[in-house]
Amino acid sequence: MADHSEVAYTTADGNDYIEHERTYEGFIALVKYGTAAVALILILMAFFLL
Repeated sequence: MADHSEVAYTTADGNDYIEHERTYEGFIALVKYGTAAVALILILMAFFLL
């Protein structure tokens, strides 16, 4: 059997945690503002279409 005592990504060369955090923060911002935009569209649709 293979030795699985060490996780591969922790020893991989070239891990860029700063870029990883920037990407995650960008994703969170996209979800936050995207959700707000969809909610605004639904509110405007309810106001103008009823």
